[in-house]
Amino acid sequence: MAQKFLEIAQDAKIKAINEVADEIGIPDHYVENYGKYKAKIDFRYLQNALKDAPDAKLILVTAINPTPAGEGKTTTTVGLGDALRKIGKKTIIALREPSLGPVFGVKGGATGGGYAQVVPMEEINLHFTGDFHAIGAANNLLAAMIDNHIHQGNELQIDTRRIVWRRAIDMNDRQLRRIVDGLGGRTEGVPREDGFDITVASEVMAVFCLSNDILELKENLSKIIVAYTFDGAPVTAGQLKAHGAMAALLKDALKPNLVQTLEGTPAFIHGGPFANIAHGCNSIIATQMASKIADYVVTEAGFGADLGAEKFIKCRKTGLRPDAVVIVATVRALKSNGGVAKADLGIENLAALEAGLPNLLKHVENVTGVFKLPAVVAINRFPTDTENELDLIRRKCSELGVNVALSEVWAKGGAGGITLAEEVIQLAEKESQMEFAYDLNTPIKEKISTIATRLYGADRVEFSAKASREIANFEKLGFGALPICMAKNQYSLTDDPKVFGRPTGFVITIRDITVSAGAGFLVALTGDIMKMPGLPKTPAAENIDVNADGEITGLF
Repeated sequence: MAQKFLEIAQDAKIKAINEVADEIGIPDHYVENYGKYKAKIDFRYLQNALKDAPDAKLILVTAINPTPAGEGKTTTTVGLGDALRKIGKKTIIALREPSLGPVFGVKGGATGGGYAQVVPMEEINLHFTGDFHAIGAANNLLAAMIDNHIHQGNELQIDTRRIVWRRAIDMNDRQLRRIVDGLGGRTEGVPREDGFDITVASEVMAVFCLSNDILELKENLSKIIVAYTFDGAPVTAGQLKAHGAMAALLKDALKPNLVQTLEGTPAFIHGGPFANIAHGCNSIIATQMASKIADYVVTEAGFGADLGAEKFIKCRKTGLRPDAVVIVATVRALKSNGGVAKADLGIENLAALEAGLPNLLKHVENVTGVFKLPAVVAINRFPTDTENELDLIRRKCSELGVNVALSEVWAKGGAGGITLAEEVIQLAEKESQMEFAYDLNTPIKEKISTIATRLYGADRVEFSAKASREIANFEKLGFGALPICMAKNQYSLTDDPKVFGRPTGFVITIRDITVSAGAGFLVALTGDIMKMPGLPKTPAAENIDVNADGEITGLF
């Protein structure tokens, strides 16, 4: 099955990217080709030519908590974009870039599946246009300048025990989570504890995705807190005079990447913060550019609605608001939430489905009841789904006033998403006023508690002594009004990845909290969540290969 994804992508007859750009009206002098089928679009096109253009209808695709059965959120996003275009709507898709960590780890690629894919699939999943390498380089330049400053006399009086900036690599490598560096003697640096984060967890990635232009990017980079002095004062990248060079490394990466779907629908794929450890959506620049060009923009937020959709932070920053939300689920995934083993998911089991449905219904309640956004549930259909199972989902969702649309885009491409597209158009035409889950001016602990109790369904939140100290310090330093980015596992509404469905009576524990002053949010760390994943026992990399003609195999 995985190989079929790749074969479909490799067999596709796709257009030259300049033709795709021309079809949506992008002047040729703003198009910078990276080969025949992908290009960067100069961000100045947004500033110079699109500033006063009206905004498109913004469609946000989210999902239930992911399960081993799979939900197909990106596949649905791509297929919905194709379907909207097929029925005459000028549509652009806006997605995140894949990270090499999950490509070689458990998840595999992130370009959709079946006949609802963005292409060239192999190039997007492997290196693409080099954006992540540029982000990693900027991150590590800053790390190098911190240690060099200390080696050269430490004028800023940085306490080496309180350096909070870590190095980055776009790979799952548990060996690098905690290291000791600077060994080898006086000329080799200052020995200290250090570590690596995966590039998508770097604050540089968040700053990159939340900056409107190169000057704002440079300003936000300067605000990044890298360490504290012996007196407890924060030290920033600006004080180290690193932000200008960091921005120089990122100037080309900041230009959105244009590719296409198998059906020729334009797609901006740009930026890639994870939603379990970061804010989980593509860049502001790409979304805004798409919104000024198209009539409909289909974008997604990472993992379930408890993560990516909850912290759609760019809404607070830009004023962009979703006009409709698609919540993706599968019958198989809902039965998995109801306790069915993966091998038995193809067997009709209404009792298990009913036990797993509350997970979906909680996400529906959050989207429509908390955020006040119109929503539709998209059931990514499998051949084993029975009418009895589908009727049960329809009945339960209708009790919340939400319709269910079957999506068959994996097998049929855009033609399999027409019903979903028509429902989305109807919803997007309705008047809605998005609300946020909490007020920014409430205390930090109250904001975290609101997310945990109102959106996850927790009874209460417990804060470790360390987290409480850090919260008090951040409020003292003036960061109390920043939004919260919850670092939580994606598999459960709780902070325990083994608890499925819609649990009650649980407690969320905040073990630590950090500030991303450049990106403009606080990161609350729960459970065992970490910013450097490891590879599984059988990594996807074992199945990836290349033949004598340079064709990739085994990628999905």
